[in-house]
Amino acid sequence: MRVLVDTGPLVAIVSPDDQYHEACVRAMEELTPPMLTCWPVISEAAWLLRDYPGGFDRLLRSGDAVVWDILQVARDESVQIADVMKRYRSLRPQFADAALVHLANREDIGTIFTLDRRDFSVYRNSRKQAFRILP
Repeated sequence: MRVLVDTGPLVAIVSPDDQYHEACVRAMEELTPPMLTCWPVISEAAWLLRDYPGGFDRLLRSGDAVVWDILQVARDESVQIADVMKRYRSLRPQFADAALVHLANREDIGTIFTLDRRDFSVYRNSRKQAFRILP
């Protein structure tokens, strides 16, 4: 099963003091690597880990261990991401969320590893189906 990973679990996994650390580590152990993500998610994680010494370095190095992989978004796909942001503007979606929804559609991935249940329970794929949310 291919899984897209959002910012929250990445931050929680590398932050032992995070309230979701254990739940995210357990969920990750049940997944077949690599989890998939994108640069907007990594950028958001960098911001959230700015006060956690070594956290972002740990996150980047975990990609080397094939725990996760980064899906690329081409320049011409920005219109589709903008369309996602417009469609869900009442939620005020983050760029990273919109990129994940776009990638889920492009790659036909129905599962999102996220702590953002509020928004991802509303987002739908291009076939109007809800995402399976982990943990």
